[in-house]
Amino acid sequence: MRSGEWARDHEALYKLSRDGVITVAQLVELGVSKSTCFRRCRPGQPWQRLLPGVLLGSGRPTRRQVVEGALLYSGPEAIVTGIEACRRHGLRGPKSATDRIHLLVPASCQVSSTGYVLVERTTRIPRPVVVGGVAMAPLVRAVLDECRRFTARDPVRALLTEAVQRGGLKPEVLIRELEEGSDRGSALPREVLRDVLRGARSVAEIDAMAVWRRTGLPEPLWNHELRDSGGRYIGTPDGYFREVRLAWEIDSYDFHFARTQYAGTLERNSRYAAEGILVLQTLPSRLRSEPWKVAAELVTTYDAAELRQRSPLLPD
Repeated sequence: MRSGEWARDHEALYKLSRDGVITVAQLVELGVSKSTCFRRCRPGQPWQRLLPGVLLGSGRPTRRQVVEGALLYSGPEAIVTGIEACRRHGLRGPKSATDRIHLLVPASCQVSSTGYVLVERTTRIPRPVVVGGVAMAPLVRAVLDECRRFTARDPVRALLTEAVQRGGLKPEVLIRELEEGSDRGSALPREVLRDVLRGARSVAEIDAMAVWRRTGLPEPLWNHELRDSGGRYIGTPDGYFREVRLAWEIDSYDFHFARTQYAGTLERNSRYAAEGILVLQTLPSRLRSEPWKVAAELVTTYDAAELRQRSPLLPD
């Protein structure tokens, strides 16, 4: 493009950009002086500065433009990881997640974090997965890169359980990736993954495991399918204490007490009763709001179930 033509041919200039995002270096190659670039980014002018050396044509940047700007700033070897990559892989991610764009770059790269871009230099650059034309870290790496930066347990629980349930990741794969990476920020993911390996399928079930650890009781079977002597399905309790025939169900009020779900819960409890299985039902919210009280209820119910096993009713 000849000097000055860029001002008359905006469509051609846009085609040379990445969704309307372009670097100052590219503009200089097209014949636009640096002073012109800076002048056109002043208040009231048509361009705006997204990041150092990265400009946007006009308007409020879209999420795609924000990501493109981050990649242009960080160089051709950068790939997106963290919550942005998780969401592009199909996960929702915890609500508390940051909106910063987390990028991985080779350890030799000299670019630094700035603005909304979090740059992580690493010797373990994964093979990128292209999603919507954007280079992304594989889901397992993206999930753990995000988890390592959380300082609270709840978002780690939420993201890891969603990665297993919705993303189809096996806990063993997550653990292997965790072992191969840095120890920085790995304590919380390791703790949560131990519970996921035990069979937890949701955040509530991980909370239930935390409550169980307060009780001193033998570990139950988690999400173990129960069938009667004829092979007919009884239920799949969240926790099942086989020795005393006690089922522990973490029953959400919203789910189980709608009309149809309530009927299903009653039928399930009837099947338990027919097989002589005692049931303790707990609301998920109580696992966090009053864990010691729930733990005490679990111990009391376990003791009652044990006593019943020792002293069965004799027939008339």
